[in-house]
Amino acid sequence: MCGIVAATARREVSEILLEGLRRLEYRGYDSAGIALIDAEQSLKLHKEMGKVSVLEAAQQQQPVTGRIGIAHTRWATHGVPSAVNAHPHLSRERLAIVHNGIIENHQALRDELIAQGYEFLSETDTEVIVHLLHRAVGTGAGLFEAMRSVVARLQGAYAIAAIDRENPEQVVAAREGSPLVVGVGIGENFLASDQMALRQVTDRFVFLDEGDVVCISPDTISVVDAEGVKQQRQTTRISGALESVELGEFEHYMLKEIHEQPRALAQTFAVAEGHRVDDSLFGEGAGAIFDQVSSVQIVACGTSYHAGLVARYWLEDLAGIPCEVEIASEFRYRRRAQHPGTLLVTVSQSGETADTLAALRDATDPAFVGSLVIANVDNSSLVRESDLMFLTQAGTEIGVASTKAFTTQLVAFLMLTIALGRRGTMDSAKSDELVNVLHDLPGLVEQTLQLDAGIKRMAESFIQKHHALFLGRGVHYPIAMEGALKLKEISYIHAEAYAAGELKHGPLALVDDDMPVVAVAPGDELMEKLRSNLEEVRSRGGELYVFADRAADFQDSPRVHVLPMPSCPDVLAPVTYTVALQLLSYHVAVQKGTDVDKPRNLAKSVTVE
Repeated sequence: MCGIVAATARREVSEILLEGLRRLEYRGYDSAGIALIDAEQSLKLHKEMGKVSVLEAAQQQQPVTGRIGIAHTRWATHGVPSAVNAHPHLSRERLAIVHNGIIENHQALRDELIAQGYEFLSETDTEVIVHLLHRAVGTGAGLFEAMRSVVARLQGAYAIAAIDRENPEQVVAAREGSPLVVGVGIGENFLASDQMALRQVTDRFVFLDEGDVVCISPDTISVVDAEGVKQQRQTTRISGALESVELGEFEHYMLKEIHEQPRALAQTFAVAEGHRVDDSLFGEGAGAIFDQVSSVQIVACGTSYHAGLVARYWLEDLAGIPCEVEIASEFRYRRRAQHPGTLLVTVSQSGETADTLAALRDATDPAFVGSLVIANVDNSSLVRESDLMFLTQAGTEIGVASTKAFTTQLVAFLMLTIALGRRGTMDSAKSDELVNVLHDLPGLVEQTLQLDAGIKRMAESFIQKHHALFLGRGVHYPIAMEGALKLKEISYIHAEAYAAGELKHGPLALVDDDMPVVAVAPGDELMEKLRSNLEEVRSRGGELYVFADRAADFQDSPRVHVLPMPSCPDVLAPVTYTVALQLLSYHVAVQKGTDVDKPRNLAKSVTVE
């Protein structure tokens, strides 16, 4: 969602702030702004609707410069997208702040401040924070002490960064429920909501804990915890070359990331040295925890939830271990009867998904023997707060619609199935077979990508449609769900997924010649059942688009359009069929002219409830 960048240095920082915002564009936003304290110790700012490029144009026309500043990309929650509601927000030309998150008690605070003479210019919940800070420093408190007193009054989630023209070297920040990281330099220090925003200036980071308040200057970093006790947080060096986020030969990041999947899948499995899926891949002490596991509870949101649904089939079928899967925002708000000996598995591309993180923190039932996170970002909140972790090797994913993050999560789940299966019903021969077929997966995905031209032609039939139905059976029902989600995310076509056996229980009423029906039809044991379901669609005038195994003998016929898929082991088919459905959604969106990488109303990292 929203992105924060802040800097205090011995050099001019406006370009550092703008570059940080460019690197955060993938998170999704509707406006952008920047505020600096200039050489005359005055607060100067630009706030613009639209892309960071609009903010850059304003900066070029009327440069705002300084050695200390804050910047922000906003995704609207309170108040419509507008320049007035964009961050930073000011209080009486002295203080400026940026904020990620939601302040739940903002209305009561606003009423209190209005009664004391403060004027509000925006509709946002954020503006109460800057006025509270102004009131606190007006009593003689320093900015650091003022921030500590203000956050004690806030209810909700936040990451806040503030500057004060009376303290022209200090940036003060706080976090609670929203990520914030300190970038460590020499004669300069930085803050950001994501370390990716700062990789151009440093490779050393301090990851703040919940409740921390931090003050940075060019030469110092001072942190206190929620109780006000001074802390020395560990500095982490992020190794490896800075990953390129250039488009290269591709028109969109989504297409680039679809084509990066063979490499990402291979790298995710490559952590298994010597072709062995050892317990140690999941962290120190994994073996002792896995030995206690008699069931698995998966908690996730969105695309990651669909990965968990696939994993349930694998864990129960291949490993003989009972598994439950639940959406994080539901899991945390209901009274549960948890099975003893349960491993809690959270899944999140960013490792910062607010509902999933809250579910982990709420999972205090002694029935849980441990927690494991599957994530793509090291040192993220879920990674730091879980007992065990498995890091997928998807690399940076810019497109809002997840592609390679999802398929690498599937590989991670298959590896977890192998590790737990040794304690369940999986014998060594089956374990070896799964390890061997995983080596074939990148090549099978390459073969699927070669079907691009045929999928592009198929996509032309969807351009004028307003609804679509996706069908799958067994483990491919969640893949149909993921296909429907991708289509609605980036093309804005309403799409629903159903287990194909449920057609006659309601969805069949929707089928007509204006409702395309997409079917996932691998050559597994449910093929004949699915074939009967699809015949029901065709006989009622529906238009069928069938992604079918070449060996399944599906034939084109009137109102039936077949895309032959590479034959592959049943356990790998969820990945290859996902890639084909990603390409279908991508081409439909391109032909409709939507913003493929940044679809309306959506954000990459959902860090608020």
